[in-house]
Amino acid sequence: MNRRWVWLAVLFAAALVAVVVAAYLPSGSGANGPAALVGKAAPSFPVVDLAGKPGALADYRGKIVVLNLWASWCPPCRAEMPDLERLSRAYLSRGVVVLGVDQGEGAGRARDFATSLGITYPVLIDDAQQYGRVYAALGLPTTIVIDAKGVVRSGFDGALTYAQMRAAVDPLVAAT
Repeated sequence: MNRRWVWLAVLFAAALVAVVVAAYLPSGSGANGPAALVGKAAPSFPVVDLAGKPGALADYRGKIVVLNLWASWCPPCRAEMPDLERLSRAYLSRGVVVLGVDQGEGAGRARDFATSLGITYPVLIDDAQQYGRVYAALGLPTTIVIDAKGVVRSGFDGALTYAQMRAAVDPLVAAT
């Protein structure tokens, strides 16, 4: 009788593992997270900037956009932001805009955080985390590179190095 319960428990555990694994396997596209959106039009939502003025990703159509989703509580976000600032300054004259989108925090907290790091690129406040949901952010930071026509060209979960940022942007700059 004991063996029967052991086998039932093993079968139940195996079935449970199979269901969980199937739920998290990559879709047919072979990509999860923001990379799954490559080749699709980049969604935009009306939010506000650090000054409380209306803003959205769509405001930057015609530019190559490095959309970076972050939050002040995120240590990898803090570590990555100086390189994003460096990229912004180096590529601004080449038609590239780094656009930060704070996820779920108020303007005051986001402004204080960005100011403490010397961030000069535009920052939007997405307190409803619409961008995080639509760009399938699996965590923060999440970075999406969008071409001048508004099409997602690459997406990354986790902090990027400056070299990785350049590698994602340079082909788009060269194509313009």
